Amino acid sequence: MLLTRFSAKTNPFSILYLQPACTMQPEFYMAALSFTLQHTDTATKARTGKIQTDHGGILTPVFMPVGTAGSVKTVTQQQLLNDVKAQIILGNTYHLYLRPGLETLEAAGGLHQFNGWPKPILTDSGGYQVFSLANNRKINEEGVIFQSHIDGSKHLFTPEKVMDIQRVIGGDIIMAFDECPPHPSEYNYAKKSMELTHRWLDRCIGRLNETPDKYGYSQNLFPIVQGSTYKDLRTASAEFIASKNAAGNAIGGLSVGEPTEMMYEYTGLCCDILPAQKPRYLMGVGTPWNILECIALGVDMFDCVMPTRNGRNAMLFTTKGVINIDNKKWERDFSPVDDGFDCEISNYYSKAYLRHLIKAKEMLGLTIASVHNLAFYLWLVTEARKHIEAGDFAGWKNEMVQVLQQRL
Repeated sequence: MLLTRFSAKTNPFSILYLQPACTMQPEFYMAALSFTLQHTDTATKARTGKIQTDHGGILTPVFMPVGTAGSVKTVTQQQLLNDVKAQIILGNTYHLYLRPGLETLEAAGGLHQFNGWPKPILTDSGGYQVFSLANNRKINEEGVIFQSHIDGSKHLFTPEKVMDIQRVIGGDIIMAFDECPPHPSEYNYAKKSMELTHRWLDRCIGRLNETPDKYGYSQNLFPIVQGSTYKDLRTASAEFIASKNAAGNAIGGLSVGEPTEMMYEYTGLCCDILPAQKPRYLMGVGTPWNILECIALGVDMFDCVMPTRNGRNAMLFTTKGVINIDNKKWERDFSPVDDGFDCEISNYYSKAYLRHLIKAKEMLGLTIASVHNLAFYLWLVTEARKHIEAGDFAGWKNEMVQVLQQRL
């Protein structure tokens, strides 16, 4: 049965599915996440595919806007749908667990209902945030004890608890609880960290196998490859993760301070080991040129806070190169922010007007810059898909990387 929480006038896409009291699965309950590999480039390892979730399909390669606390900063859900054309967004376990809290999220029917997002959601395990609190957390075999950055209260994250939290949040894709070692890391630390991540993964899988999906749709686990920047550890971790036959696989612990070429090296190594018939997700990467290079290595899914964070700090990624809109040179440039791709906001507002808003600290400026950058990222991966299908991806990618890195 269906229950609409709001009228179509106030929230046209917010629909809450209620599980009937009987044990029979409702008709709307679909199979778990699937991935169809559609095209593979002959000159690189780039590929296109389609991920199918119970909240809809995702064409790959794909960039996923980061909605850390249930919101992509300064951007409305309507803008994500209509201007950015996002196919999937992220939520973060650490932040959502602390605020608004699990009771509120469960009462709402999960994050989809709470924030009104009708398409797929991926939830990060919160591991990266917890481990970044180096002075306020303690790691042991059981899990991690940490202090809230909000009020200093102490909490324990175990693999089992993180799975339970993500069940309540309601992600279509949920991430395993892992330790993300810093760069650089000593070999012995990186090895122990990787082995702990593997043991925690087994506990995550065990917990999911003994608990049901919530809210009437499937929730699918992605394990995470670790191993720092050591070839034997990365190889062992990728092989271990691949053996679990999960719905998809993630590559973590890169883009954390290592040289860019090293990031590419270990991304390529992992992609060569992780199964081709499952989606590959490179976590936290990165610049537009990073994304194109990693698509060429075989990555399907990306996320990063860079489009919104850099946009709020006056950096725009455009089809002609990188713009610091704060510079005086744009003060009387009345040309569109970017007319090189189809985005109403990017085509409508001028560089001069956006610069004025940013200088005046007007909130609208943050929104325009964030929407533009996100829309550009989504346009870029869509163009990559088109060129993979056309068979000329390698040449196009090499030209675009040069253009995108120009400082205007």
